[in-house]
Amino acid sequence: MGCLVVRFAVLIAIVVVVLVGLHAYVWVRLVRDTRLPQPWMSMATAALVALAAGLPLMRLLARRFPAVRAAGWPLYTWLGILFLFFVLLLSADIIRALTWAWSRLHASDRPAINLQRRTLLARAFAGAVTASTAALTATAVRAATGPVAVRRIPVTLARWPRSLDGLTLVQLTDMHVGPTIGRAFVESIVARTNELDPDVIAITGDLVDGTVRELGDAVAPLARLRARHGVYFVTGNHEYFSGATPWIDELTRLGIRCLRNERVSIGHGADSFELAGVDDHSGARSGQEGHGEDLDKALANLDPAREVVLLAHQPRSVLAAARFGVGLQISGHTHGGQIWPFSYLVRLQQPFIAGLHRHRETQIYVSRGTGYWGPPMRLGAPAEIAQIVLSSPATG
Repeated sequence: MGCLVVRFAVLIAIVVVVLVGLHAYVWVRLVRDTRLPQPWMSMATAALVALAAGLPLMRLLARRFPAVRAAGWPLYTWLGILFLFFVLLLSADIIRALTWAWSRLHASDRPAINLQRRTLLARAFAGAVTASTAALTATAVRAATGPVAVRRIPVTLARWPRSLDGLTLVQLTDMHVGPTIGRAFVESIVARTNELDPDVIAITGDLVDGTVRELGDAVAPLARLRARHGVYFVTGNHEYFSGATPWIDELTRLGIRCLRNERVSIGHGADSFELAGVDDHSGARSGQEGHGEDLDKALANLDPAREVVLLAHQPRSVLAAARFGVGLQISGHTHGGQIWPFSYLVRLQQPFIAGLHRHRETQIYVSRGTGYWGPPMRLGAPAEIAQIVLSSPATG
């Protein structure tokens, strides 16, 4: 427990440093360099200080004072806007630095730009970046808050029983019910999922960002999910921030089967396949006893003639799962990057970001997620309900 507290404290410290650094960078480029007249400079500075402090304070106070959660939507939206500002400002600064270096190499005697001209250029630059950020923000918010699309993915598996051709598995993942996603969203997803008339429903983690006491009512509509062969769940890393064991108990009460390093048989005899599920990759480090990914336990004594579909929250689990002869792994976690170009950072941790891929003989489908995390924004990575249609090689 002590190590867990230390890791959490270090994580909080890193988050605070990054938030302060981003706000300071935006202040330098959009406020200081533009030499805004008073009182506009003081007002802009005060606003950035308040926004920098707002999100950590909201998270700190929300559990004691529930009314504070109302600030979640604007503060998380600002977090997304801040990221877009950073990306655009940094890109422009890199271009300006390269241009300056080029001009120094080819025109060393070029006269210096006076302060007035420098200020005009800084204001034009700030105006262009602000307008671009506003346009991207509007696009991203509309993409995140609009209807979630159904994405149909045909998958051919080598050992799939021909009698089960066309079986549909609907994947819901990374819904992140919490500060900005509530019961109405869950109800809409349940209705859309049931309309697909699925054979199996799989919820592959990061369902919630909060405790059962805070979010139990919002998640309750999941009890209405219907599938011929059942509804299944595996934990994601955010369940371990929110209390994995109470959530597993709550989902079990709602009629959802939680697969914890185990597998079940779907179908009968030769006309069946193995559906396995593991705890999230980070579970062993959570400090919650009895949790952690255990592929050896989930996939022990497999019949090599039977097909195996594995539910694992993080795509990187496929690196080990492939050694067990898993036919298909279904994952989430990445959100497809959620806000471009964040996907390039995600790729540093995960081998696959979105879509259908293959690692050795194992295929893996990575969903872009059904909800969103943090900012109610998606840019270049739309949300999805994945409808995976499984078939044998002869049919495929």
